[in-house]
Amino acid sequence: MAKVNKLESSLLAQASTKGLPIDIGLTEKERATVAAELSKMLADSYTLYLMTHNFHWNVTGPLFNTLHLMFMDQYTEEWQALDSIAERIRALGLYAPGTYAQYAKLSSISEPTDVPVAEKMIELLVKGNEAVARTARAALKKADDAGDEPTVDLLTQRLDIHEKNAWMLRSLLQ
Repeated sequence: MAKVNKLESSLLAQASTKGLPIDIGLTEKERATVAAELSKMLADSYTLYLMTHNFHWNVTGPLFNTLHLMFMDQYTEEWQALDSIAERIRALGLYAPGTYAQYAKLSSISEPTDVPVAEKMIELLVKGNEAVARTARAALKKADDAGDEPTVDLLTQRLDIHEKNAWMLRSLLQ
């Protein structure tokens, strides 16, 4: 039997046993593996969303208008993506994480404890977008290995957006 990690075990234990069984061409283990990776993606995405929104509210300095608008575009897009990620987890028959405590455990992104200056905000958002891109890449590999094309498609789109956001933000620092 294939090894099941702690997160996958937790997701499988939470899966509903009521109603019709899920028969979408993926095994229960494959669905749990992909959902576990998507849960990390959701946690990283939510953490990045929150940080970007925070910086939108609190940015100051000569680039205020540019950054305020850029951050708004990015957090608005990210907010829409959260629903798609969570709904994909649900389509796989598992529950999506949805609390700050769950996100804190699953996210690879460290949040600042204060309000940084504008340049530091940009640096943190570059690192945040790169972290989400790495998480998407790892999840994409697991989804591809499972033959889960809808998840591969979702993650490919997310990867493209986060790499582009990182590039645009990084360009402000050059």
